[in-house]
Amino acid sequence: MKRAQESGGAKPCAFCAIIQKEEAAEIVFEDDLSFAFLDSRPLFPGHVLLVPKEHLATLGDIPARWIGPFFATARRLSRAVEQALGAEGSFVAINNRVSQAVPHLHVHIVPRRKGDGLKGFFWPRHKYESPEHVARVAQTIRAALARIEE
Repeated sequence: MKRAQESGGAKPCAFCAIIQKEEAAEIVFEDDLSFAFLDSRPLFPGHVLLVPKEHLATLGDIPARWIGPFFATARRLSRAVEQALGAEGSFVAINNRVSQAVPHLHVHIVPRRKGDGLKGFFWPRHKYESPEHVARVAQTIRAALARIEE
């Protein structure tokens, strides 16, 4: 597998280098489709990153046939992280482009405990202007869904 370049092609993809074992990482899982390793800058010990082995930048790039197996692995890893670390739960998240430090699709699986200091989402929330605004946004999303193929 050829290693992909990050945005602009200037720098090799850090996650591709880890997958190809050109860069060190603590690997926790690997199969034909996916690869999981400990985040080198974890929110908490046990913070795992699950990536597809093929370089895909965002969730929108993953082939439909991979979604089931990939997210079954995410589910299995979230259960394993909770059990292994005695966590009360887990935080499972994906960033697409914005806040995506490495432009290679990755799922964060983070062990959580009550009182651990993480407060919901890490950004401010914004209310809708009105019930009509809620309805307009919902309708816009439904219309986009109708145009997007599975």
